[in-house]
Amino acid sequence: MDSFEQVVASILQRQGYWTQTSVKVELSKAEKVRIGRRSSPRWELDVVAYRGATNELLVVECKSYLDSRGVTRHGFGQDRASLKLFNDAKLREVVFRRLTTQLEEEKAIRQGAKVQLCLVAGKIVKSDLEWLQSHFDANGWLLFGPAWISERLHLLAQGGYDNAVAAVTAKMLLRTQG
Repeated sequence: MDSFEQVVASILQRQGYWTQTSVKVELSKAEKVRIGRRSSPRWELDVVAYRGATNELLVVECKSYLDSRGVTRHGFGQDRASLKLFNDAKLREVVFRRLTTQLEEEKAIRQGAKVQLCLVAGKIVKSDLEWLQSHFDANGWLLFGPAWISERLHLLAQGGYDNAVAAVTAKMLLRTQG
């Protein structure tokens, strides 16, 4: 289990979502053929977040990139191998359809949930931020960057007792900054 995914899940839980990390989507053979990945194992999603009150399902890709350059505009486009759900509409449609069917069958979500793709990035190249936000808005996706993470960690630090690692760490670090 990835630590950054756990932090993101804790933040979303505080915002009223039920979350699950490392969600496996069971694609059928026919679905694998449809997306051109016949030998693909189960598709894995970093975080899935569901809010029952609004029947909203977030599919969250988490990229910390804390010790790298960060997310850039160059990660997006049809020829890109990374960020596959963002760059391959057919893959996205097949995975989202199977995910909602799977969760409906498990009675984890209600029928007709609105699915939204999100990227949470611990680091974004500043010169690409405006382009990325515009690209995400045009596609109906959500982009949550370092400022969003920091703001929500501050809220976790100010909140009541929570035994989640993200909340405890936020309290230890951010409360001492006064």
